[in-house]
Amino acid sequence: MVGDLSPAPQPSPAESLLRTHLRTAVVAALGGAVLHLLRVPLAWMIGAMLATALLAWHRPVAMPAWARPAGLVFLGLALGATFSGPVLAAVTGALPVLLAGGLLSMAAGLAVVPLFTRFAGTDKRTAFFCAIPGGIVVMAMLAQEAKASVATVTLAQTLRVLVVVLAFPPLMGWLAPHGEYGGAFSAAREAFSWPGLLAMAAAGLLAAWPLRRLGLANPWMLGPCAVAVALGAGGNLPSGVPVPLVDAAQVAMGASLGTRLTRSFLLASRRLAVVSALSAAALSVLLTALAVPVALLSGLPMAAMILGLAPGGMLEMSLTAQALELAVPLVLAFHLLRTVLCNLLVGPLHRLVLRPGAPR
Repeated sequence: MVGDLSPAPQPSPAESLLRTHLRTAVVAALGGAVLHLLRVPLAWMIGAMLATALLAWHRPVAMPAWARPAGLVFLGLALGATFSGPVLAAVTGALPVLLAGGLLSMAAGLAVVPLFTRFAGTDKRTAFFCAIPGGIVVMAMLAQEAKASVATVTLAQTLRVLVVVLAFPPLMGWLAPHGEYGGAFSAAREAFSWPGLLAMAAAGLLAAWPLRRLGLANPWMLGPCAVAVALGAGGNLPSGVPVPLVDAAQVAMGASLGTRLTRSFLLASRRLAVVSALSAAALSVLLTALAVPVALLSGLPMAAMILGLAPGGMLEMSLTAQALELAVPLVLAFHLLRTVLCNLLVGPLHRLVLRPGAPR
């Protein structure tokens, strides 16, 4: 009898997407686990990002649309839970230094603009939004309003965050031993409670919704973070966030970053990618050098100051501080204020620097 030579049934698009999601999630978790075993700071995020990026060069990668917002909700709660009444008072007392740090970060970005323009071959308007260390989404939105190249800005800002994420956690883990600083910026950890955590998550989602409607960047993190800060400052925090849940959220965030690093993305403009990475490194060195005298003059912890001024993302640098127990609320406040300053000042600053008659 002749065997059935009909072709095997092909999976439906939904089945293919589900397989891609599962494959990406498993590879990302394995990458995070490997770096966790090697005791690398921020291991779950960095490992997931690198493993997903490696997979992306050979196979399709994707994460469920809900994975990133869900991860941000619990990471926002975890970061906000590091506040208490005394910690919030200490952070508020450091507000002048926080403001100075945000302005120094923007000034350092301006110093890099001419170098970026020359070596990347972009126009000055686009280089401006590539070099300023703001959030990826924020800078892309501002670039669009200013009629700069959004694709170029997105690539440069993404690579800036990747360079900082890969460099700062290991370096800080070496330079600043785990738990080196507590003091006024450290709060006791709340015991875990499922009902309390679920209630906080629900409240965080409610707080995130109007922020999303207003078009703010990272609403899924900022809303829950604000809820946890308010509860913690009032001494009413109903639950802490368990470490395994924070690790899982880091895997989701790392995998989401890794899915962007496809072969086509990185090879689309090799020159721009190289210059973006080098400018991120130069900006990191400059801001680290500025952080040292600011810390000495203000009396704030050196390690937290370096992470606070680092040109990385708010989430990544705050999680690095949390992993090393280095004054998380202070680092979070630095980056939160810088995000606010970028939203308020980058547009007017762009118009001032590139005023009529200035070279573009």
